[in-house]
Amino acid sequence: MQKQINSLQNPFIKQLIQLQEKSRERKKTGLFLIEGEREISLAIKGGYVIEIFIYCNVLYQKKTLLHLFNKTVNQIEVPREIYQKLAYRDSTEGIIAVAKAKKHTLEELKLTTKKPLILVAEAPEKPGNIGALLRTADAANLDAVFIANPKTDVYNPNIVRSSVGGLFTNQIAIGSTDEIISFLQKNNIAIYCAALQASKNYTEINFTKAAAIVVGTESIGLSAEWLKNATQNIRIPMEGEMDSMNVSVAAAILIFEAKRQRNLL
Repeated sequence: MQKQINSLQNPFIKQLIQLQEKSRERKKTGLFLIEGEREISLAIKGGYVIEIFIYCNVLYQKKTLLHLFNKTVNQIEVPREIYQKLAYRDSTEGIIAVAKAKKHTLEELKLTTKKPLILVAEAPEKPGNIGALLRTADAANLDAVFIANPKTDVYNPNIVRSSVGGLFTNQIAIGSTDEIISFLQKNNIAIYCAALQASKNYTEINFTKAAAIVVGTESIGLSAEWLKNATQNIRIPMEGEMDSMNVSVAAAILIFEAKRQRNLL
């Protein structure tokens, strides 16, 4: 069904603005916004349910998604003024989807290989870092990404934007540190924690078995619970004046060393 909304004071438009701005509203409704044809297409491929398309006729001229889903997804046309109020990006394609969030529980996770490679991020705070971690995970085709004790919800619009669709292409599970450690141990997945204490150079580690690479925040690192349960702590040698690097950069180095080793088999 197609309709038009032309007022910013429309209650539905006000709700969409709340979805964009408030984590509380996203959690209450179980809905979030996806902006851009590429990201929406990846979400659909990833099994997300699209409730409504919001589009600006002037900006979205291809109308590919509207034609593909014209019988199954409601479509609302809005003027440029309303669209730009809803849009999170400066440059935009003129289409936004209202989608149903997934639960991301450990119970729903499906590992399809005997030697999975998993990224675990504990208490990540910055949406941009989370988005970058998800992009890296997609680039490496990891089996899953676990987020322990998250400080922000994964449907924060900055995560949706900065992941460039990686939010929809990865298997993501969210839980407490204890829950994730228990899951890894139960499934015989080695735990390699990025930490300086009692650590080995990351190139000395055999990543070819089932493995989880665990990274913490740049400010405080990993909690004691992770370090206590680590199979081995690992470090990236630092040769300059700095003693740490951006968490997404560090994760990428560790992940692609693991991928390099696995590709040699």
